[in-house]
Amino acid sequence: MNLGTPINLTDEQRLELERRVRSQTLDVRAVRRARIVLLAADGLGNRQIGRELGIGRIQAGCWRDRFAAGGLAAIAGDLPRSGRRPRIDAAEIVRRTTQTTPQAATHWSTRKLAAELGISDTTVLKVWRANGLKPHLVETFKVSRDPKFVEKLENIVGLYMSPPEHALVLCCDEKSQVQALDRTQPGLPMKKGRAQTMTHDYKRNGTTTLFAALNVLDGQVIAQCQQRHTHAEWLKFLRQIDRQTPKSKTLHLIADNYATHKHPAVQAWLAKHPRFHMHYTPTSASWLNMVERFFRDITVNRLRRGVFTSVPELVAAIDAYIAHHNTKPKPFIWTKSAADILQKVIRANSRLSSKQNATLH
Repeated sequence: MNLGTPINLTDEQRLELERRVRSQTLDVRAVRRARIVLLAADGLGNRQIGRELGIGRIQAGCWRDRFAAGGLAAIAGDLPRSGRRPRIDAAEIVRRTTQTTPQAATHWSTRKLAAELGISDTTVLKVWRANGLKPHLVETFKVSRDPKFVEKLENIVGLYMSPPEHALVLCCDEKSQVQALDRTQPGLPMKKGRAQTMTHDYKRNGTTTLFAALNVLDGQVIAQCQQRHTHAEWLKFLRQIDRQTPKSKTLHLIADNYATHKHPAVQAWLAKHPRFHMHYTPTSASWLNMVERFFRDITVNRLRRGVFTSVPELVAAIDAYIAHHNTKPKPFIWTKSAADILQKVIRANSRLSSKQNATLH
């Protein structure tokens, strides 16, 4: 009797095949192939294996021969099969998506591109997902043109990653025009199966400006709300920082290039307080100031969905949020070195230059 190609298993191969047979996650075909090989190794012929597993002897012999020729890898999946050739390849979908636009529109949708190419929108969607394409989204950017960008970048990142001893590093800025908004109608609270509701329109009840100084070391925030944000209010906030920080500590304040921060009256005050050292972020690079991260948190967690009938109510909510934050502050950890950031800036400048040259030509 012709038993078929002899199968000799190593201990490792047998253990792996037995694991596949016991698996609860593999598909039925993978389990069947493993059982075919194990029965063949036990000396059963193709007909016997077929009767045992309810398959034909040709199928049993096929997988026996496949394993004998290529081992476990050979029975991992089916061989490529012939079939109707795709009407369009993925590369063409990617090219059309990234290098062309539809008539009278700025970007493609799956249905528009599918209609253009004569394929299904599902096919387009699969290719987009495989290549990370999202034409409906757009990201904003701003490359700093500050002539001292590198110098300022290295200075500020150096303060974050290697702060000086016996000193405090404070990230300072204003969040201006914080609005006290009241909704025109009462909303409904969140419940099972339904999100919280709020009216899309609102009543404006005035504004305030939040001055904040984030301690890089421990995450504590010194804050003050004022009606305006001129140099007079900035000076008032500097005096508060002076009062609320240890007199023995040198203070390194990171702020943006807002004219208020460089007013002659402010410069004169700083000259009389030599423990204050100002470090200005480059133009169009406010993202270097870590207090912006705190402003994002207070906006998302307290302000955006808040209802305030007056400015004093808004200020009280801000003060309460900051007081709660300072009970268990958590510092933001800066991880990117100046060299890493510069590499990204160089790439951005290179792409921008290439785009401008292509536009000119």
